[in-house]
Amino acid sequence: MPRPSTPLLSMERIRESALEIIDTAGLEALSMRRLAERLGVRAASLYNYVPNKDELLHDLANSMMDQVDVSGFETDWVTGVTVWARSYRRALVEHPNLVPFLASGPARREAALRRADAVHGGLVEAGWPQRYATMIGASVKYLVVGSAMGSFAGGFVDDAEVYDERFPNLGRAHLLRSHATEIDNASFELALHAFTEGLRKRYTDLDEIH
Repeated sequence: MPRPSTPLLSMERIRESALEIIDTAGLEALSMRRLAERLGVRAASLYNYVPNKDELLHDLANSMMDQVDVSGFETDWVTGVTVWARSYRRALVEHPNLVPFLASGPARREAALRRADAVHGGLVEAGWPQRYATMIGASVKYLVVGSAMGSFAGGFVDDAEVYDERFPNLGRAHLLRSHATEIDNASFELALHAFTEGLRKRYTDLDEIH
């Protein structure tokens, strides 16, 4: 049987190649033509799978959100928020160049809306008023998206002379880059812990009011 003249396409291959372009060259570097070249096909072939770049980005975002775990709300709301936030961040940090697109909102993306529905429902069922459930969801998004878009520790150069004399309080900042992953992860955990502890107190206050 003769081999096909062009490589076989699939949505999985299309997603993988699109993410490779985004990860290495940035979100703006992705185009249907460039993607087709990477896959070794004509751009027209891609349109049998996805109508345009925007729909492809929504598909990628949906696939990423499928990785987010919201099952913790079956235990209690603190576990729910913690598990959700950690898995949300894990999904995003693997592809930081796609985060700005995800940050724009769930739009009509099924996976994102399912998780938003589960989070909101879990919080309300636990006793949080609708307004607070909305604000908690938004706050976690701010925390996760901010931490996933870039490294705080990795933003410092590893040249001690940059900080000597002029910035005396940053005398050890040149060491941050070499420990970026550790520091960034610990910083996220610190912020998440402070956030949930603050929510615990607010939850108790609300309970006392009612």
